Amino acid sequence: MAPAELVRIVSRSSPMALAQVERVRAALAALHPGIRTEVVPVTTSGDRWMGDLAALGGKGAFTKEVDAALLAGEADLAVHCLKDVPADRPLPAGTIFAAHLERDDIRDALIHPGGLTLDHLPPGTRIGTSSVRRIAQLAASHPHLATVPVRGNANSRLAKLDGGEADALLLAVSGLERIGAADRITEILPVETMCPPIGAGILALQTREDDTATIDAVTGLNHPGTWREAAAERMFLHVLQGHCNSPIAGYAKLESDGRLSLRGRVFTPDGKRVLDAHEWAGSLSPEDLGTSTALALKRQGATELITAILH
Repeated sequence: MAPAELVRIVSRSSPMALAQVERVRAALAALHPGIRTEVVPVTTSGDRWMGDLAALGGKGAFTKEVDAALLAGEADLAVHCLKDVPADRPLPAGTIFAAHLERDDIRDALIHPGGLTLDHLPPGTRIGTSSVRRIAQLAASHPHLATVPVRGNANSRLAKLDGGEADALLLAVSGLERIGAADRITEILPVETMCPPIGAGILALQTREDDTATIDAVTGLNHPGTWREAAAERMFLHVLQGHCNSPIAGYAKLESDGRLSLRGRVFTPDGKRVLDAHEWAGSLSPEDLGTSTALALKRQGATELITAILH
C-alpha cells in the first residue's frame, strides 16, 4: 500500500511540542517529497493544570486528549516525548508506536543566571524543578541546595526563572535545544550526577494500528538503535510499575559494536537510599534486558520503596 498523501499531526500547542512536530514534518517531506502535513492543535489537561501532576493522574494528563484525537480519526499521527508517555500501562488499545526518531541528548542541564555550576552554588540556592527524579538526586548529591516547584513548559519555566521564582533551573538538554534555548545552559550534568528519566531524548510517533497508510509513511523515520534502547527502558519501567511520583531513573545504551546495556536507579524521595543496577543484554532481547534490570532492583527492595511513595 502507498504511504498517505496527507498526514494530520495532533500536537499540544506549547513551543516545544510545535518544534517537535516541525522536525517530523521536515523529515517526512525529505523522505516523501509529495506528502502534505497539517497540524491539529489540542490543549491537554496537563497543560491547563498548574498544580501537582499526580492529582491529575500523572503523566497521562499530557497524552489523554492526544490519544482521543487519534482514536476518533481527527488526526493520523501524534509526536510524543517518550519520557511523558506512561509506561506502567500499555498504549491505548488500537494505537501503536510506528517509529522512534534518533535519540537526542539524554542529559539534564543547569541554568544559572550568574553562570555558576552545580558544585559552586551557595547553600540554600533555590533550584526550580517539580521532578521527583531530579529532587531525589539533588538531595543525594547536593543536600545543601533547596528545590522549589516550577511547572509549565520549558519557555514558561525560563520566564519564571527570569522573574525570580527560582535561582536556577534544571531542564533537559534536548528540550532546550528543540526550542532554540541551548544558549541558556550553564552546565550539562553528567548522567552519573543526574540519571535521566526513562525515554529521555526520544521522540516517538504514535498511529492507529490499522492505519497502514500513515504507518508506511513514517516507518522510514525509525532509528533501529533508539527503538532497542526505548524497548528496554519502557519494559524496565513497566516491570517496576513506577508512577509519576516514583523517583526512577535509567537509560539504555547501545554500543557501536551492537551490545546493549541498561542502567537503572530507584531513589527514596529524600535521596537517602539509592538502588542501582547495571545489566548487559548479551543474547537477551531489549525487553528481557529491561525485565532483568528491574528484577535486579526488586531484589534490592525497589517494590517496597516505590509502594511506600504516595501516588
